Amino acid sequence: MAAPTKAVKGPLVGAVVQSTSASSFLVFNTKTSELLTHYEVELAQEFPKEGWVEQDPKEILQSVYECLERTCEKLDELDIEISNIKAVGITNQRETTVVWDKVTGDPLCNALVWLDLRTQATVENLSKKIPGNNNFVKSKTGLPLSTYFSAVKLRWILDNVKKVQKAVEDGRALFGTIDSWLIWNLTGGVNGGVHCTDVTNASRTMLFNIHSLEWDKELCDFFEIPMDILPKVWSSSEIYGQVKAGCLEGVPISGCLGDQSAALIGQMCFQEGRAKTTYGTGCFLLCNTGRKCVFSEHGLLTTVAYKLGRDKPVIYALEGSVAIAGAVIDWLKNNLGILETVEEIEVLAKKVGTSYGCYFIPAFSGLYAPYWEPSARGIICGLTQFTNKCHIAFAALEAICFQTREILDAMNRDCGIPFHQLQVDGAMTNNKVLMQLQADILHIPLIKSCVTEPTALGVAMAAGAAEGVGVWSLEPENMSATMTEQFEPQIKATECEIRYATWKKAVMKSMGWVTAQCPENGDSAIFSSLPLGLYIVSSMIMLIGARYISGIP
Repeated sequence: MAAPTKAVKGPLVGAVVQSTSASSFLVFNTKTSELLTHYEVELAQEFPKEGWVEQDPKEILQSVYECLERTCEKLDELDIEISNIKAVGITNQRETTVVWDKVTGDPLCNALVWLDLRTQATVENLSKKIPGNNNFVKSKTGLPLSTYFSAVKLRWILDNVKKVQKAVEDGRALFGTIDSWLIWNLTGGVNGGVHCTDVTNASRTMLFNIHSLEWDKELCDFFEIPMDILPKVWSSSEIYGQVKAGCLEGVPISGCLGDQSAALIGQMCFQEGRAKTTYGTGCFLLCNTGRKCVFSEHGLLTTVAYKLGRDKPVIYALEGSVAIAGAVIDWLKNNLGILETVEEIEVLAKKVGTSYGCYFIPAFSGLYAPYWEPSARGIICGLTQFTNKCHIAFAALEAICFQTREILDAMNRDCGIPFHQLQVDGAMTNNKVLMQLQADILHIPLIKSCVTEPTALGVAMAAGAAEGVGVWSLEPENMSATMTEQFEPQIKATECEIRYATWKKAVMKSMGWVTAQCPENGDSAIFSSLPLGLYIVSSMIMLIGARYISGIP
C-alpha cells in the first residue's frame, strides 16, 4: 500500500527570530500569511559585573539549530512537506556584538549585548575627540555617541581581549552583529560561510554611513576599527547564500532585518508617516520617513528602516528607543521575587488600579531616548507604609507607558504632525492593563494587529519577495494590516498630565547617580572617588598624629 501523500500548503517561508531573551523559528504560508507552526528556545543573559550584559554566541547558534530541527519535526507531524519551504529570513536583536575566529569558527569572547554599559569610559574619551561644531559621527550615522551601539563595544573588545587582539594581528578575526554570526554559520562557517549583514543592522553599528550605504573610513579610523574584519553589506531582501546542513539544506537565506525594522514591515508600515511600537525587552517606536533622512532635534535616532532589494530604494525611519520595558517585569520576578510569572503583573496591577503615588524609573542601563543620559540609574520613589507589591507592579507598567509617551512626544515635535493612533505589537501587548494604561497616557487609541508575530512575518516577507525566490508579493493591494483590538483612552487628560508631570520629576531625580568614572574592567578602585580618597587619607593622617601626640609607640 502506497504511503499517504503529504499535504502541500503552497510555498512556505521560514523566519529565524533571534531576540535578547529567546530564539525561535516560524513557518508562514506565503499566500495567506498564516503561521503554520513554530518552536522557541529561551536564552540566558550573563551579568558578570555590574553594568555588564553578555550572551554566549555558541548557545545562541545552538538554540537556532534546535529551533530549525524541532520546527521541521512539527511540520512533519502536520503532514506538511519540508521541501515547501522556499526561503529563510533572519531577524535579530541589534547592536549586540560578536567577534569570532574564521579559522576555527569559535567566538573569541562572549557577545556584548546592546544593554551592556561597560563602555561608558570609552564613550566619554571618544566624545572629547569630536569637534563641537562638527559632530560627524551623528551626521553620518544618525546616532548619538552611546554605549548602545556596536562600534564602542567592538573598541572595548579590541582594547581588552587579548585573544581578539592576536586574531586581528593574524588576520583571523571577523566582526558582526548576531545576524552576521548566524548567516556565516548557516552558510558553511569555516567551509565558505558568507560574512555579510544588511543595511538595517549595519546602520546600528556607528561605522556605517547611512547616506552612502557603506562602511565609512573616517568613522572606522575614528573608532580605530580595522575595516577588513567588517561584513559585506547587502540589502534586506536578496539571496545571501544557502543553508549548508540540516533539515533545510539547500534552502536560500534571502531576508535579513534588524528586529525593529522587521516589525515595521510586519505591521505593514510601508507608507511615509506610518509608525509602530514594539514592546519587548525594551520599547521601540519607529516612524517611516520614506526616502528622506530626517534628523531629530529631540533625542530620537535616524536609522535605516529597510531596503527591499539590491536595486530598490532605501527607506529611512525615526526611532525612539527605550532600554528597559519588558525587562523591568523580569527584574521584578527574578531579582525581587514579587512575581511568580511575568503574567502575574497584570493580576497585581489590576487589584489596585493605581500606583498610589509610587513612581518607578527603570534606568538600569541609563536612560536612552530622548535623554541619552548614561549617568541615570533606576529608582522607586514616592513610597509610604501603605505601598505594597501591587502598587510597585502598577508603577512598573506605568513606567513603560510614560517612557513611550516621552518618545511619542519627541516624534510629534520632529514630524510636526501629531499621531492620531498608534499600532502596537510585541508579547507585552497581551497585557490588557498595560495597553489601557498606554492609551490613557498617550490620549490616542492603540491599534493591536491580529498578526501575532509581526517581527517574524516582516522578515519572512522580505525573504519570500527576494529576487530569485519570488514567492511573496509586496504589492500594495496585498499589504493591508488587519485590526484585532482597539484600546481607547478612558480617563481625563488632565488627570493623566498630573501623573506624567510627577513622573518626569522622578526622571530628573534618577540622573547623576554615576558621578565617578569607574574602571571599565569593573575592578573596584577605592580612590576613583576623590572625596572618598581624601577622607581616607585624612583619617589615616589624623590617626597617626593622634598616636604620636599621645605617645603611643
